Amino acid sequence: MATKSLKARHNELAATDRQLDILNGGIFKEGRLPYFKDKLAKTGHFPLRPKKLEILQINVGYMCNQVCQHCHVDAGPDRKEIMTRETMEQCLEVIRNTGAHTLDLTGGAPEMNPDFRWFVEEASKAGIKDFIVRSNLTIIRANKKYHDLPEFFRKHNVHVVSSMPHYTRGKTDKQRGDGVFDKSIQALKDLNAVGYGMPGSDLRLDLVYNPSGAFLPGDQEAMEKDFKKALDEDFGIQFHNLFAITNLPIARFLDYLLASENYEDYMYSLVEAYNPAAVENVMCTNTISVSWDGWLYDCDFNQMLGLKVDSKVKHISEYNEDLLNNRNIIISQHCYGCTAGAGSSCQGSVA
Repeated sequence: MATKSLKARHNELAATDRQLDILNGGIFKEGRLPYFKDKLAKTGHFPLRPKKLEILQINVGYMCNQVCQHCHVDAGPDRKEIMTRETMEQCLEVIRNTGAHTLDLTGGAPEMNPDFRWFVEEASKAGIKDFIVRSNLTIIRANKKYHDLPEFFRKHNVHVVSSMPHYTRGKTDKQRGDGVFDKSIQALKDLNAVGYGMPGSDLRLDLVYNPSGAFLPGDQEAMEKDFKKALDEDFGIQFHNLFAITNLPIARFLDYLLASENYEDYMYSLVEAYNPAAVENVMCTNTISVSWDGWLYDCDFNQMLGLKVDSKVKHISEYNEDLLNNRNIIISQHCYGCTAGAGSSCQGSVA
């Protein structure tokens, strides 16, 4: 089992405790807004329970070549948390025996894990039907050793899901850093060149949109049309689907909300947009999230808050699907982000 220094662990716990104190206090403790569990109970959804496991989402490390303004993982070049091959072997054993049909690799930039390609090759042999890699696009252009990633993805029929905040340079660079837009455009062209995202192609290329400020995403279908029109007309770029994902009030985005004095207004927006229909399909009901060091969570947002699964089984090394299926899903006020409006998941809108 991977370990980290006592100082790093202490700092991590202090950061997550601070976030949970904010989410559980203030406007919720004062009764101005209902706790998420009370909202669920009122609409007949508490306790939240898992359905059949479909997706195993594995975070292979927090290291990233970018430092994005709203990253809920707090990823960056200085993050040293990287999944070891030993933990990957434990994940592979679960992949071979689990009922999940989708493997979803995320980070940081998952491609920066030194064992990333080995893991993809080994997992491909395990019979996964849908193999997702969440790429920030710029990694493809970051260094010569990554330039062949589009061809590597094609070889293993990887479903590429890529971050793309906007189809304009200004809004993209504001959220993700100077030069990100131009590198992303070039990476998309590289992916198109090997067949990704092209009409009629089985090589799936989807984009992910996150709002750049303290507001909820617009209609996913309408935004997809705008993205497709702009990227095709301006750059000749093709892709399949756009996923609109709500920014959850944790990590860097929580810091942004507090610093800009938008936290309370944003939480009111999320609570007022609560949609019981979205609760039916939130990703925590069909997904298990695995951290870089092998701990199990209901979703990657809970992972960032240190909220492990409510089960005797808490680590990938002791995985037991029957026991995990008999758990209650851990929730807090950040979960309002997944049930607002049309709902939000790593696959976009849910309702």
